[in-house]
Amino acid sequence: MFESLQDKLQGVFDQLNRRGRLTEADVNAALREVRMALLEADVNFKVVKEFVGRIRERTVGIELSRNITPGQQVVKIVHEELLDTLGDSAPLDLGGKSPHIIMLVGLQGSGKTTTAAKLALHLRKSKHSPLLVAADTRRPAAIEQLKVLGRQLDIPVYSEDSSVPPPDICANAIKVAKSGARNIVILDTAGRLQIDEALMDELVQIKARTEPKEILLVADAMTGQEAVRVAEGFHEKVDLTGLILTKIDGDARGGAAISIRSVTGVPIKFLGTGEKLSEIEVFHPDRLASRILGMGDVLTLIERAEEVLDEDVAERGAKKLLEGNFNLEDFLEQLQQIKKLGPLNKVIEMIPGMGDISKNISSNDMEDRLKRTQAMINSMTTDERRNPKLLNSSRKKRVAKGSGTTVQEINQLISQFRQMQKMMKQLRNPRARQNLMNMFGGFR
Repeated sequence: MFESLQDKLQGVFDQLNRRGRLTEADVNAALREVRMALLEADVNFKVVKEFVGRIRERTVGIELSRNITPGQQVVKIVHEELLDTLGDSAPLDLGGKSPHIIMLVGLQGSGKTTTAAKLALHLRKSKHSPLLVAADTRRPAAIEQLKVLGRQLDIPVYSEDSSVPPPDICANAIKVAKSGARNIVILDTAGRLQIDEALMDELVQIKARTEPKEILLVADAMTGQEAVRVAEGFHEKVDLTGLILTKIDGDARGGAAISIRSVTGVPIKFLGTGEKLSEIEVFHPDRLASRILGMGDVLTLIERAEEVLDEDVAERGAKKLLEGNFNLEDFLEQLQQIKKLGPLNKVIEMIPGMGDISKNISSNDMEDRLKRTQAMINSMTTDERRNPKLLNSSRKKRVAKGSGTTVQEINQLISQFRQMQKMMKQLRNPRARQNLMNMFGGFR
């Protein structure tokens, strides 16, 4: 979402790094570029003005450290000011008596129903017992859509006939949740414009009948500054406690994510990161600030790995690598694990210093390479995977034909695999392993 903004800010910082010291003219020129980059990213004008003003105040006349470059020092200041603009993390309020009521509101088409299911799955992973409530009686098939999602996730959905008023449906659902030992109730309300008084009054009635702990606006990040105006309208009527920004994996410019807390005072609590029901993330302002500045996001990558990767498979692969017994069959198993993390360019983007590499290789190119590698290994016999030395000229032709690749690609795969084996054999030496650990900060 922030690729264009990242590129422009990085260009500013690179120019500053060429300076031996920062003059006021350097700072003014850089801040003009920062201001333009933020405005082009659809950040609210007042937020940009205040943000740039704070940076100028801290940067002009700054004493530069001998240990870091001018660009690095400015990055540090911009990072700190971004954090101040984005606000603190705001976890869901799930304290007090059960069941905890979460009410989802928003415009039609913002992705509320899918987000309700995503949120339910996220909370179940945290050992909660959610109940989904189909309170959208206006959109055709909205009730059936939520039921289908509920069946996919094995999460119960409460619904009534579309003729029943939504406030009654929500109130009845809470009674069912209490009797069924469900400790969280997620209300999927109908989409509406914030200027539609009659429909907004219906939300007020639902709030009065259910007393939700959380009222979350589901906003489409693609709408840019309109998302900020929508948030202001809903907040004025029902006192929002947080927001969920959806479609941040699209080509949205990201201005809403930076502006919304500062303009409305309402924190972002979750980000919808893709179409899959598992693709929802808790919003961490510090991680978003790091992504915007091209500094990666290792913590999110680690959390995603812990959630989707098979620990036994990973450990088995690592052990065989260090023992020198790693073969193409093991390699295939590890590739299948990596695919679970999501698009490879997005994974690489989260690794500090690797942002430029991810930009130079498209997601489609990476996925195509991975598929071709899997096809080549799958076209080999079990003996060939375990002992690639068996792959003579005729066998390579057979594998290439079976995988839709070329003998040259087979040779390239085998060559890369042998290089990896050679490197791993070197690491069997205790001193070599210790040197590698020291390179990565002394991990044990």
